Amino acid sequence: MKKMLLLSTLAIIAVSFMATGCAKQEDIVIEEFESQNTVADKDFKVFNIYTDKSSPGNHYIPSGWMGDFSDIKINDRCMDDAHSGTTCVKVEYLPRRSQGAGWMGIYWQNPANNWGSKKSGFDLTGAKELVFWARGEKGGEIISEFKMGGITGEFSDSDSAGIGPAMLTQDWKEYKINLQGKDLSHIIGGFCLSANMDDNPDGFVIYLDDLKYE
Repeated sequence: MKKMLLLSTLAIIAVSFMATGCAKQEDIVIEEFESQNTVADKDFKVFNIYTDKSSPGNHYIPSGWMGDFSDIKINDRCMDDAHSGTTCVKVEYLPRRSQGAGWMGIYWQNPANNWGSKKSGFDLTGAKELVFWARGEKGGEIISEFKMGGITGEFSDSDSAGIGPAMLTQDWKEYKINLQGKDLSHIIGGFCLSANMDDNPDGFVIYLDDLKYE
């Protein structure tokens, strides 16, 4: 009888020890996860979308043309008064309603033409904002929205954020999209702009440069 009581007591002690040990291990895992997130935020480095046509650090491709896509022209090696370096991105919109939409849009994607069908894109966790420079050829050009993310599909973007409408000037101006609190773990659509015919009945020519996540 004493032997059975001794075994029972040892069993209870062993179970208590194991439970205590598991609880401590769980706390360690949580602490490590939180610590890793903090490090990622602190150590996030500039992630370029476009700096110069020849830059090996560029990411994303302006392949996702939307709306009246036949009314769009784009030149990513334009040398007309780049904000920095030697080239910038020139976007022309000729509002002919070629597809009957009355608006245009361009997504910078990874890889090209990925509308959520491929599990690609980039993990941009830790980025605080999307920064870019833009100007209009004449001034007064209205962009309905500048944004990132928002692509849906089997492998959707994990989040989205944007600003707009924005009226451009002839001089280069810096724009910022706040990414605080956004889930940036899977971003296919690194950058996007859209505009409509009602705001720009004569179309426009605009320029973009130094697009990056910081």
